[in-house]
Amino acid sequence: MVIMNLFTLVLLLLTLSRCSSEVVNSSTQTCPQFFADPGGALSPPTVFPGNNYKEICQILGNTYEYATLYDTANRIPVYSAYRFNGYTQCTRQSNWYIEPQLENINYSKKMATESSVTNIQNQAVNDDYANSGYDRGHLAPVLHATSQSCSDATFTLTNAAPQDKSFNRGQWRITEKAVADTLVQNCKGNSAYIVTGVVPGTGKLKNRVRIPSYFWTAYCCLDNNQQVKAASGFLGQNKNVPVQEMSIKNLDTMLSGLYGPVFNVFGGKCN
Repeated sequence: MVIMNLFTLVLLLLTLSRCSSEVVNSSTQTCPQFFADPGGALSPPTVFPGNNYKEICQILGNTYEYATLYDTANRIPVYSAYRFNGYTQCTRQSNWYIEPQLENINYSKKMATESSVTNIQNQAVNDDYANSGYDRGHLAPVLHATSQSCSDATFTLTNAAPQDKSFNRGQWRITEKAVADTLVQNCKGNSAYIVTGVVPGTGKLKNRVRIPSYFWTAYCCLDNNQQVKAASGFLGQNKNVPVQEMSIKNLDTMLSGLYGPVFNVFGGKCN
């Protein structure tokens, strides 16, 4: 009876959560709207092979908000991809969620508090960050959210990686703001796509969560004929030093060297 009551409580907690994040076989099939399509050809970032890499279509309510490639071995995302539609002032929430389906694909696709899922092995938990000196650094950031629901959907640990506090609140925040301002000014009335990711480093939090050595982001603005109007990439070490701006081609080259396998942010396009 106790076991049945506990199982019922878990199901109830998962059902009450408004957020969803669905582990899918292919993000480009389930939520393709977050990937640039220059010339009409869908051009997603590279998906690394291996069972530890999981594609997630992040949902709030019934609306897909962004897509994430998550690395269960390092317990951090590789990247999150989203459309930029302008930004608004949103209230930051304090609750962070986890993805139940990363533990068992038969669990609910709704984001949940970590207390509702036992024996979490394949992703970060809040305690990993406690007293670590690192922030839970958003990949798809609150600053780029165009609505409160979009902002709320970013508060999942599948969309966060350990980020040096001074970097997160300093040079990286400056970069996020500069990208948003550039797109508001130069891509208005067009389609703007952003991919933000991390490169795994050598250290870990609590011997569980890999600390990134680099954070990177890139945007691609397409005009109404799906031609590239503007594009740029940014790469910064995970410490509070200035972030380098570069072409998408150069960012692809840099990331390919850092990751090992060849990596393309926009499928080798948006140059």
